[in-house]
Amino acid sequence: MSFENIKLFFTNLLSFDDKFPLLFTQFYFWAFFALVFAGLTLLKNKILLRNIFLMFASLFFYFKTSGLFVILLLFTTLNCFWIGKKIDITVDIRKRKWLVFLGVFINLFLLAYFKYAYFFTSTYNSMFDTNIEVVNYLALWANKFSGSSRFEVGNILLPVGISFYTFQSLSYIIDVYRRRIAHVPNFFNFGFFVTFFPGLVAGPIIRASQFMPQLYKKFFLSRKQFGIAVFWILNGLAKKIILSDYLAVNFVDRVIENPQLFTSFENFTAIFVYSLQIYADFSGYTDIAIGVAMLMGFYMPKNFDSPYKATNAGDFWKRWHISLSTWLKDYLYIPLGGNRKGKFRTHVNLMITMLLGGLWHGASWNFIIWGGLNGISILIFKGWRTINNRKRLYTTLSFFLFSLLLFSLFPSPAFKIALIWTGTICLGALLTYLYIDIFDQRPLAKLNRGWSIFLTFVFITFTRLFFRTGSNLDPAEQTSHAWGTAKSMVNQIGGSWNLAQIPEIIATYKAVFLLFVLGMIIHWLPERWKRWYRINFTLLPLWVIGVAVIATVFVVYQFITSELQPFVYFQF
Repeated sequence: MSFENIKLFFTNLLSFDDKFPLLFTQFYFWAFFALVFAGLTLLKNKILLRNIFLMFASLFFYFKTSGLFVILLLFTTLNCFWIGKKIDITVDIRKRKWLVFLGVFINLFLLAYFKYAYFFTSTYNSMFDTNIEVVNYLALWANKFSGSSRFEVGNILLPVGISFYTFQSLSYIIDVYRRRIAHVPNFFNFGFFVTFFPGLVAGPIIRASQFMPQLYKKFFLSRKQFGIAVFWILNGLAKKIILSDYLAVNFVDRVIENPQLFTSFENFTAIFVYSLQIYADFSGYTDIAIGVAMLMGFYMPKNFDSPYKATNAGDFWKRWHISLSTWLKDYLYIPLGGNRKGKFRTHVNLMITMLLGGLWHGASWNFIIWGGLNGISILIFKGWRTINNRKRLYTTLSFFLFSLLLFSLFPSPAFKIALIWTGTICLGALLTYLYIDIFDQRPLAKLNRGWSIFLTFVFITFTRLFFRTGSNLDPAEQTSHAWGTAKSMVNQIGGSWNLAQIPEIIATYKAVFLLFVLGMIIHWLPERWKRWYRINFTLLPLWVIGVAVIATVFVVYQFITSELQPFVYFQF
């Protein structure tokens, strides 16, 4: 190999290419992890040196993922370390309150600037008929400082993972203020906590109280831990590449990018397939992150618990993105008053939490609508479970008749969908009431649970219509384009259906629909079955696990598309 080739290799290695960010699904990531793991084994008993090494390895990983935004990550780390220390050693309550306010303000300001500048500006321009343009002041100052025009002043890019490490840092500052934890006296230990690369760019959101005790423990990896870590990594890769990427590239993205070019049935099934795609994508990332962290002797919190087994929207949010939902509960819902200030305030607090939870995911009205629909569903269920079956029947019948009236007056696709939805719920309530009235007993528990899971899955899937159409967009065009795409999909789904086309469509996308059905069956398997095959995998001889790794990687990479797809939650 010539000197020029060696020079080019190291130049590429130490530079950032936004077209090829470092992903868990790349060979280069596993080469990077092998080097990190080798360094870890050399420093396993030298705790401080190990944490320093892993902090700089994590910063390098973030640089290869996000480029110069690593400077922003370093600023957040330094800022929160200093403020956390000052809060902990300060006795005066007023100074402590001022410091925690300062820490929260700086973190949220940076998050708002990079993530919501276009949304806030667009909303302000629409309300007051102005024409304010977004300016990237950091790029402007960098150009002035360097005397060049290298950075684009009219465009604000979203740093990968900023929502995750911001919320992680905020929890640390607030917990130190509440005296739940002491500040971390060593900067490198704290920096390792903030930057730990497996969960840095897409979670789970790690609490300091959960992770800090692990910083001071020596490296330990048992035979069983090794087996389960390998299982999670293989499981995550299969979810991401076999399910998520294949479903996205071969069906979902095609339909949602141009909904008017596809039939009503294709639009309808696309959002159901997307429900599985996004679950496989996000939980796949989490599985890999948990497995990689476990191989290094660290444990990350559970982030998913079979969310499509949920029986209502509230149950869904106890199973989906658990680290975020518990964060919002502990640092937003409860401080607002939780359920301690009467029913009305409880409802208001819950809606605020869900709306802001929606906004956390993305800077467009689509995400706020998505969060609001989830909040409304939780409130409806809370009221639903307090009334008897006769009132439930009358309530659903009233809503069905109201939907019928709206559709007769305004025969729009949206009201048609509402009519079908309320009619379905009404039919279920009617059958339940008749069963109880005829047999004088509660409906069969498993049948009742299955019906609740079905209704919840359908509802969550339809809310994702707003979620998906607001994703993967240029921030400058996000709000208007997202709403237009959602409207087009609603019009298609609620429009006229040609049932004769359905068999042909299923035949055309048979691999997609087969994967969807298979994925949902696996998802709905009893938890004890999943626990059984996880445990038995860990008990296999090492050479068998090695063969399983080779076979899984071979199968997984048969599904790789021409371009590796980034994880969906990188944009959040």
